[in-house]
Amino acid sequence: MEKLIFEKSVVGRKAYTLPKAKLEEYSTRKLLPEKYHRKRELNLPELSEVEVARHFVKLSKLNYCIEDNVYPLGSCTMKYNPKVNEKIASFDGFANLHPHLDDEDCQGALQLMYELGEALKKITGFTGITLQPASGSQGELTGLLLIRAYHLDRGDTKRRKILIPDSAHGTNPASSTIAGFEVVTIKSDTDGRVNLDELKKYCDETTAGFMLTNPNTCGLFEKNILEISKTIHDCGGLMYMDGANLNALLGVVYPVDMGFDCMHFNLHKTFSTPHGGGGPGSGPVCVNEKLEPYLPIPQITFDGNKYHLNYDLPKSIGKLHAFFGNFLVFVRAYAYILINGTEGLKKVSQTSIVNANYLLSKLKEAYHQPFKEYCMHEFLITGDNQKKFGVTTKDIAKRILDFGFYAPTIYFPLIVHEAMLVEPTETETKERLDDFASILLQIAKEAETNPEILLTAPHNTPVRRVDDARAARFVNVNYFKGETKG
Repeated sequence: MEKLIFEKSVVGRKAYTLPKAKLEEYSTRKLLPEKYHRKRELNLPELSEVEVARHFVKLSKLNYCIEDNVYPLGSCTMKYNPKVNEKIASFDGFANLHPHLDDEDCQGALQLMYELGEALKKITGFTGITLQPASGSQGELTGLLLIRAYHLDRGDTKRRKILIPDSAHGTNPASSTIAGFEVVTIKSDTDGRVNLDELKKYCDETTAGFMLTNPNTCGLFEKNILEISKTIHDCGGLMYMDGANLNALLGVVYPVDMGFDCMHFNLHKTFSTPHGGGGPGSGPVCVNEKLEPYLPIPQITFDGNKYHLNYDLPKSIGKLHAFFGNFLVFVRAYAYILINGTEGLKKVSQTSIVNANYLLSKLKEAYHQPFKEYCMHEFLITGDNQKKFGVTTKDIAKRILDFGFYAPTIYFPLIVHEAMLVEPTETETKERLDDFASILLQIAKEAETNPEILLTAPHNTPVRRVDDARAARFVNVNYFKGETKG
């Protein structure tokens, strides 16, 4: 094996002090069979403790997080996560529970999950819930499996189609396919909402359900939602709500009143758990009476004295994974709900909507606004105005990084050309929104007067602009000092 060369290593330096072994007869070499003995010395870097500490602190400073600045990723709800949630989640009785404990030995955890489920049902208006799904996408799959079980239990075997708007999250068609359904895409109208005429074309005895995000991924509320729900229900289908944008609805409207039969939450988004970098997540699913019999096992029940895990559900779709879910996400979410209360959660949504509309008002003259109306908790602008100067939305996003801000979601939803989907969340102050707006306005001016600075951005980040096509074809995550390989 090729010997690794470490950039900072110097022979003889150590970051530890260990006593010499006195009991040689108990050494590893005597305890392990000869075939397991190492044939050569470990090839490890040699550094002093202070250099090790400085190395990792330097790496930590290269990370971007919500404590650094705005995280305006549309459809992601990257809000600030209160530190009290982290403190509570670190309590020994929560953090060190073993998943194999008997019910009587984890009554506190079961109580927390039961009460969290009751709170989520109250927030949405539904009657049943499972906390099991470990992510939003697994929540989608769970809801679709429930819809499938409902139709099959009634002997309705023709219902093989799931209708999905063309503005939907990519996980929607993926989850539908995994659940065994055929996906039918419904085109949006010129206002960025569901085209009712298109929808009605595909509603028949083969329709199992309609997956819809409301507000949708254009940042708009589906104002025809009651007619949409009636259309689906009249043909025998069910309504599924993707809860990715629930941050706009808390305390304002119940999803059940819009005609939905089930929905999933993104606890890590709406209810405040750090989720950058791929986790952790949690995607509980709420349902109405139609789908309750099919919920995953076990269900948490309370007999007035003790909490139990109930496996006696003969029509259940079964378990989603080995254990119950991402428990510490439950802890954080429940703490967040208790701290805010009913009025506080309503204010969360109201403030997120105000913040989004305030930021949009400052940017809509410089950037193209495809749907010229008030938005919900997020909004769409595009780089079309800058295209005539040879600048793309990607160039704008790269340039934003030079100012210490994170870029918004770009090129999504796919139905909008050169899209930028911006979600400031309720946790950003007016001053910070003003800062972000001023940067975007400066970039719009640069696109006109000095486009080259955008075309070569970013200039101030640890990694400069890469060749996207080459990076996709020749992925190599190894570090080579002074050169690029692969």
